[in-house]
Amino acid sequence: MNPDAAQKIIRSRPVYVFAPALVVGIGLLWRSGHLPLSPFISKYGGDALWALMVFFGFGFVFTRVSTLRLVLISICFAWAIEFSQLYHAHWIDSIRSTRLGHLILGSTFNSPDLLAYMIGVAFGAAGERLFRKSR
Repeated sequence: MNPDAAQKIIRSRPVYVFAPALVVGIGLLWRSGHLPLSPFISKYGGDALWALMVFFGFGFVFTRVSTLRLVLISICFAWAIEFSQLYHAHWIDSIRSTRLGHLILGSTFNSPDLLAYMIGVAFGAAGERLFRKSR
């Protein structure tokens, strides 16, 4: 039996509203150039942070799903956004040309981003497990 299914999960909405805001702040700092990060770490770490924010955002929406389901929902969403970057039409490219549109939708498909998203979501799941064990 799935260990998540046996454990009653109820996520605290205040925690899951604060966590994405914190991750967004860290992500903006991460990509700002103020931290001494290599271009590789800056890029893929930023992508992992974006996926972590997605995990927490869906945790806010789906307060009672298992951690495994939350992981799957988050990865599917992040990957769907990445694969959507293969589609270029004027209307979506005009959204992507804005700062907010670029932060949410990106602009160019990059397959290594898929792994970075998995790492970010894995950090979210591990953090959720650790938080649950400590309580």
